[in-house]
Amino acid sequence: MMKNFYRCKSCFIFLFIQIFFFGIFSGRSLAQEKGTIRGLVVDSTSGEALPFGNIVIPELKTGATTNSRGYFLIPSLPAKKTFTILISYVGYKTKSENVYVSPNKITDIKIGLVPTNIMMQPVEKIGERSIEKNATDLGLQHISMRNVEMLPKGVEADIFRSLQYIPGVQSTGDVSARYYVRGSPSNENLVLLNGVTIYNPFHAFGIFSVIDPDMINSVEFYKGGFPAEYGGRLSSVLNIITKDGNQNRFSAKASSSFITGKALLEGPIPYGSFIITGRKSYSTEILRKFLNNQDAPINFYDASFKLNYSNPNFIKGSKFVIDGFSSGDQLISGNPLVEDLKWSNNILGFRWYQVTDSPIFFDMGLSMSNFDGEVIPKLSSAKPKTNNVTDLTFNMKFTYIYDSKDEMHVGMDVKDLDTKLLLQNSLGATSDIGSHGTNIDVYAYYKFLRYSNFGANAGTRIELTGLSAAPGSSFRLSPRVSLTYNLSPLITLKAAWGIYNQEVTTLSDENEVISLFEPWIITPSYLKPSTAIHYTTGAKVDFTDFLSLDVQGYYKVMQNIPTLNDEKILDSDPDLVSASGVSYGWEFQLKYEKEPLNITASYSLSWAYKDVNGWVYYPRYDVRNSFNIMLDYNFGDGWQASAVWVFNSGLPFTQNMGYYNKFYFNDFYSDWQIYEGYSPYAILSDKNLGRLPDYHRLDLSLSKHFEISPFKFSLDVSVLNVYNRKNIFYFKRDTGERVNMLPFLPTATLKIEL
Repeated sequence: MMKNFYRCKSCFIFLFIQIFFFGIFSGRSLAQEKGTIRGLVVDSTSGEALPFGNIVIPELKTGATTNSRGYFLIPSLPAKKTFTILISYVGYKTKSENVYVSPNKITDIKIGLVPTNIMMQPVEKIGERSIEKNATDLGLQHISMRNVEMLPKGVEADIFRSLQYIPGVQSTGDVSARYYVRGSPSNENLVLLNGVTIYNPFHAFGIFSVIDPDMINSVEFYKGGFPAEYGGRLSSVLNIITKDGNQNRFSAKASSSFITGKALLEGPIPYGSFIITGRKSYSTEILRKFLNNQDAPINFYDASFKLNYSNPNFIKGSKFVIDGFSSGDQLISGNPLVEDLKWSNNILGFRWYQVTDSPIFFDMGLSMSNFDGEVIPKLSSAKPKTNNVTDLTFNMKFTYIYDSKDEMHVGMDVKDLDTKLLLQNSLGATSDIGSHGTNIDVYAYYKFLRYSNFGANAGTRIELTGLSAAPGSSFRLSPRVSLTYNLSPLITLKAAWGIYNQEVTTLSDENEVISLFEPWIITPSYLKPSTAIHYTTGAKVDFTDFLSLDVQGYYKVMQNIPTLNDEKILDSDPDLVSASGVSYGWEFQLKYEKEPLNITASYSLSWAYKDVNGWVYYPRYDVRNSFNIMLDYNFGDGWQASAVWVFNSGLPFTQNMGYYNKFYFNDFYSDWQIYEGYSPYAILSDKNLGRLPDYHRLDLSLSKHFEISPFKFSLDVSVLNVYNRKNIFYFKRDTGERVNMLPFLPTATLKIEL
């Protein structure tokens, strides 16, 4: 039987390759009397790639969008002619280039755009509406670093906190940057840094992320309906690509906030560039504001590097990248009765990108990601806990673009994952509930983009082997499809459907107000791997070049979700049980983007339910109504101001019904035990039936950019919770005392660039 199984897998892989190369060669036959323009769009001052820019040939009313590496390709153009192409990118001067199209060849060009100093004076126009109206990108958000920098800063700019302003993304409080997407737990979000998984991407109780915004080049965020290229998570994908470094000159930056100091160094090397970043905490006093004035003995750092090499004399059209990342946190208390915590991330990756003489893009990568976490109990009642995750991944991907503009994507991911989780029971015995597994996935999807008013993306991801030893974890299909139809020049309709699988989970306690340590494990073999089905629909209305409305509706069904067993009594009882869930809702986003004023208003109406052993309840991240409005204005002369107002309806919580004095038998030899062994014990109502009061808050920010040669300065002052709203965080179980979230808080950040 096993022989037949592996024979089927081999046949499938062979058929998979045949289909791919048949598509390539059949596509070549269409390219006899045509030519192709392929280009790379970069910042003229640094050589940094500019992702997601717009390329237009007005004469033919066609164009393209640059990918995450700054490349674009426009196939099937009339040959032996010269065309004028317009290249536009937000914050850069639109450029015009005349390009001669050679027959049956790819004409390569490199375009450098000159940045417009949008901080120093208003700009009449900084971009054009993309001509690719048939793009199948429902659920995809491109996040601009400029917008992240403009948001009022809790401590400093942070990419994870900016996600919480996207409709469909929720937070459970001011303290944490941990995010929840469309009614799913946070461990169902995939976070990638240069294609490598980060398992614990949070600093300091999760107050902000380990990713320094200064190192980021581009960000793609899928809040559902992501294509077959991505696997391993049920809910969302955050794909972060870091900068390559300045290819033209050496440059340095330094900045300081109330909590960290950081520095960045970049510059050219022969046939390439480098970038090095580092950030270190030096004071945690401001964190007391986030933690109800409690001590926050937190010490953390993060550092990264990236080297790029592209020598046309070595391999034409190639680019080699080596990058690394490290972060560490320590929570060391001086109180011997309070436990200490430590955790760290370490990443090392190598990637090879290749552009060929045919319209094929190829990349291959090898990476290692490691996470270590530890709970040190000292004299506290906490149990020691140690978690280690080692992830070795190899992947490769081919992209072929046909003359019709259709695209074929084929790839493979091989992941070897080893997890260790050492736990101690009440008798002091230590057990390891970690495991080891190897996952081999292949995927293919076809983008049907040949018509201007219709687009489709259909494909599947196939797990040949699974990480888990559970039955049914191998040879699983994850088909996905998304459709786009332009009803009129102003209205675009979109829909998507897909099946998603996940074989890793965290031991997460939903009752914890602040999640300090969530160890990762492969889903135990006694549980089936998790699955989710996404149904999504939407419409976008472009009223003008500057005003648009985006509406999306979703319905998500989740099965076999690992959940802590609240009824565990004996050591033999399982730590996890399977749960199911359903979430659905509507999301609205209205954007007005015309310098000097940009306004974004969004609203979401959503429901989320979780079923554990037949008991249905609202999970803690179920927010019924959410509304926010963001405004930023460029006054010119380096002055910029922004304001954000947020409203969320109350989070679910479990109410106290009363108390009784419970006897705790702690010291057999104490004569006073019978008198002093009583403490109040809360009697709770049904789980999460109550709702906390509504949450709302206004934040303001003012920034000034100026130069004192040879230095550039940026000073940002933010005020959080301007009208000092008393937003409730939680009620203490033992006393019923109300604990509020962040009060009125001014912050400041200074940056210096050479």
